[in-house]
Amino acid sequence: MSARESTSFSTIGPERLYRIVQEGQSIELIDVRTPGEYYSGHAAMAHCEPLDSLDPARIVAQAPSGQPIYLICRSGARSEKACAAFVAAGFGDRVVSVDGGTLAWDKAGLPMVRGRFVLPLDRQVRIAAGLLVLLGAGLGFLANPWFYALSAYCGAGLVFAGITDICPLGWTIARMPWNQTKGPGSTCCS
Repeated sequence: MSARESTSFSTIGPERLYRIVQEGQSIELIDVRTPGEYYSGHAAMAHCEPLDSLDPARIVAQAPSGQPIYLICRSGARSEKACAAFVAAGFGDRVVSVDGGTLAWDKAGLPMVRGRFVLPLDRQVRIAAGLLVLLGAGLGFLANPWFYALSAYCGAGLVFAGITDICPLGWTIARMPWNQTKGPGSTCCS
């Protein structure tokens, strides 16, 4: 089914997935980005199930029996995390990650639904972390040296996120109101 196999789930290129659709097969394509990111632009046949509230058992129960469940995000990293959640729940044989995500889908010229632009979550996290470091350094210099601890705390958080692939700042930003915006004809479950 896939061009390459991951350790526990399959992957597929966007063009190949779209050929499956053109052949008349109905697919279950789930976008695991935040609702705000989803509504800024998504593959035409995708529906939104944000990664932070993903329930593999519910999705498998609602999907047609035996049909693969394709997961897509911006570039492929979050859809692979979502696939890992399906694998951990015992449904690894049902999920397929779309290589390159929505960026690759769009680059291939495949059908997209476009809406209001929202910065991708990874860029929002980098901006927030950078602002926290600048704020700590500035306040440490101007007000009280204890504020340097904010910069150190943020640096430690980035190291923790890099080592563990767990990012509390990312989870927090994903829940911000601008990332929860629902567009017309909302099909996002959050």
